Amino acid sequence: MSEVSEVGPAPLRGVIALDAAACTSCLICVRECPVWCITLTAHEEPVSPVDDRRPRTKAVLDTFEIDYGTCMYCGICVDTCPFDALTWAPDVHYTATTPAGLCQGVADLEKWRQR
Repeated sequence: MSEVSEVGPAPLRGVIALDAAACTSCLICVRECPVWCITLTAHEEPVSPVDDRRPRTKAVLDTFEIDYGTCMYCGICVDTCPFDALTWAPDVHYTATTPAGLCQGVADLEKWRQR
């Protein structure tokens, strides 16, 4: 028989944290999420042309939100992000008093990464 700690088992994953600077707004995490709990909006900005190349644009992140009320914590978004913009933050404990409080935006997701 194994002994059970009074505190309980350590959390395996925690919550998903975001590195907004690493996010290229490629939408892979949004498309791969099985419950569609990630919302991402971005806009295009021109990149200054080098030499005489054709004009180029890049996507710039406007909003990124995860609805933890529907998230399954499966980690598919973390696994499929090619730029490591999404990671697990195991030491974060959050509470919400309303369903809207379960939707976390860029500011909260970045704070969790820095812990």
